[in-house]
Amino acid sequence: MLETIRNFDGSLLIKFQHLAVNDSLTPVIKVFTHLGDAGIMWIAIAVLLLLFKRTRKYGLLMFASLILTYLVNNLLLKDLIGRTRPYEVFDDVQRLIGKQHDASFPSGHSASSFAAAMCIYLNGPKKYGIPALLLALLIALSRLYVGVHYPGDVIAGAIIGSLMAWLVYKVYDARQEALHPAKHRRK
Repeated sequence: MLETIRNFDGSLLIKFQHLAVNDSLTPVIKVFTHLGDAGIMWIAIAVLLLLFKRTRKYGLLMFASLILTYLVNNLLLKDLIGRTRPYEVFDDVQRLIGKQHDASFPSGHSASSFAAAMCIYLNGPKKYGIPALLLALLIALSRLYVGVHYPGDVIAGAIIGSLMAWLVYKVYDARQEALHPAKHRRK
């Protein structure tokens, strides 16, 4: 069963790369994929948000989402599942960046990108949330383009990151309601 899933996921990746990979597009996609490296860009945005009183709440919620996502995604699931990278299994997968040194499932780039972007979307103005989600999607798709993740890895990472952001949002909202019940009822 697992072999069938891996083969299906691998064939989807190979088809995606066959359709998408283009020499003139590759340098641009590499920029997007490296924007997600170690979540540094999202951490920098969270730090920037912390600097201003008006956006401090968003920065704190983004940090909470990123930390939860890292714990679940990178420290728990990657080690527990230990999925081999697609370029190590399928000869037809083109690896367009350096070898990755952790497990493939779930995608950490996708998880952190969606955790941060969904946090912006849920808590902030939509004029920032929608572009953040589009950037997260580009980073996630870039991981397929460069051949370091299966489609299932990217989808799982996006779901995990989104769920962690939603969880942080709900906990924060419940806490605010408990602290300020009259203000929350007026919404």
